[in-house]
Amino acid sequence: MPYRAPVKDIRFILDHVVGFAEVAATPRFAEATPDLAEAILTEAGRLSTDILAPLNKTADQHPARLENGAVVSSPGFAEGYRAIAEGGWVGMAASPAHGGMGLPISLALGVDDMMSGACLALQLKPLLSKGQIEALEHHASDEIKALYLPKLTSGEWSGTMNLTEPQAGSDVGALRTKAVPNGDGSYAITGQKIFITWGDSDITANVCHLVLARLPDGGEGTKGISLFMVPKFIPDAEGRLGDRNSLRVVSLEHKLGIHGSPTCVMEFDGATGWLVGAPHKGMAAMFTMMNNARLSVAAQGVGVAEAALQHALAYAMDRKQGATPVDGGGAIVDHADVRRMLAAMRAEVFAARSIALSCAIAIDMTTATGSPDWQARAALLTPIAKAYGTDTACEVASLGVQVHGGMGFIEETGAAQFLRDARILPIYEGTNGIQAMDLVGRKMADGGEAAFRLIDEVQRGAEAAREGHPDLAGEVWSAAEALREATEALVAMALNDRFAGAVPYLRAFARVLGADAHLKAMQADPGREALARVMIRRLLPEHGALLAQVREGVAGLYAVGAGELAA
Repeated sequence: MPYRAPVKDIRFILDHVVGFAEVAATPRFAEATPDLAEAILTEAGRLSTDILAPLNKTADQHPARLENGAVVSSPGFAEGYRAIAEGGWVGMAASPAHGGMGLPISLALGVDDMMSGACLALQLKPLLSKGQIEALEHHASDEIKALYLPKLTSGEWSGTMNLTEPQAGSDVGALRTKAVPNGDGSYAITGQKIFITWGDSDITANVCHLVLARLPDGGEGTKGISLFMVPKFIPDAEGRLGDRNSLRVVSLEHKLGIHGSPTCVMEFDGATGWLVGAPHKGMAAMFTMMNNARLSVAAQGVGVAEAALQHALAYAMDRKQGATPVDGGGAIVDHADVRRMLAAMRAEVFAARSIALSCAIAIDMTTATGSPDWQARAALLTPIAKAYGTDTACEVASLGVQVHGGMGFIEETGAAQFLRDARILPIYEGTNGIQAMDLVGRKMADGGEAAFRLIDEVQRGAEAAREGHPDLAGEVWSAAEALREATEALVAMALNDRFAGAVPYLRAFARVLGADAHLKAMQADPGREALARVMIRRLLPEHGALLAQVREGVAGLYAVGAGELAA
């Protein structure tokens, strides 16, 4: 089935679930009128459906490759990327001072969602550029901003993020890449980085690497790390490209999925770079980019899940197998178990999309108002959105294969690609375990205040819904109360005890937020009640078992010795 961008669903969530009108009412985003939002989403949907989606299977079958030290992109990617760049989509949320549109992150995230569903491997390229733009806007010198931001915003140049090394994965502080002053304000960068998405390209004129490295006086660990801009071609003051820098692609990784996205091993051999931000403060600058990327990855998960669902639904509507127990067309969609899978897939996609867009709204309101409460909400929702959105991608894509039956295991049907592509999402930009640890650790440093405010809001919404839907509203209220009690217990625990239950806690939080989103949706549109019942009656009850795990702490896990694990 050809992918169709879910413009209507995204617009509904913005208008009726997450409160986009509040963003548009601020002076900062006053230009984001309903008509503009509709035009933006409609045009991005057309681009995703008509231009990007046809590239997805081709890229899977014809991966990016390395020839004579240079990356050759998948067929059609140059034209697809050109359409993204020329449409201004790279710079949607970027500052108008450097050619961006200055639009809300919430609108940009809706576009990320659609482009990811259409062709994840290609969408990764502008995603990294957008993150780099934000990092430079916040931390770079005026000279670097003036030179790089216009080119990145227009899409003429692209950006990357270079953190991981062979011996330093999630433990970034163990990196060995060195930066030595050249005496002219620049630095010589030497080291190797792995897993660098779109580390080289034949479809942009320059590739701009943000590289973490350690200065000679940099201390051990993350506190001694600095951030550098290291371009593939060194530009002059006017942005004209000059000499090739001393960096190269050593190899491309052979991956389970996203074959059209070149994942590079990069070698920097005294490459010329320029400091971004203050010395030894590189992690703070890089985290600006990473936080942006984590929310975008949540949207990637939702997009892939949407595409997998559409693919499975089309098959189920057409495939006839056995006698169906209800009147219909005789297709497998009329079998109870197939209907169960498809309904759960749709309910999960709606919930994950709503949580991601809710996080984006909080970021927009932080930008517009400077409110610490909005900032705390955005920080709290980011790990939930990333982990739940990407777990949903894997689960929905797996169910999509199951709906296809044996044909789902055959590559020609296309169902398997979604599962292969989705599997990286819970891993990169901070594994989902790390997201959960961040949620119960740093994000609970306030004693759980931000979490309690969000739980209060869910319960107020459930109270307001009791008159028309007492059963469903009551169940959401009770689940939120159970989450409150578990949060109170969590913040009283030692940190490692929290970590042991971090993943189930995050999942339970997402279950409650997803149910709240469905409750709001059915109040705005009674036609959505059946789907809300699937979420609240069939999926939400999982929260009880998840929260029971949270209370167990860590002792029982360490009681299982290494020998028993190996037995």
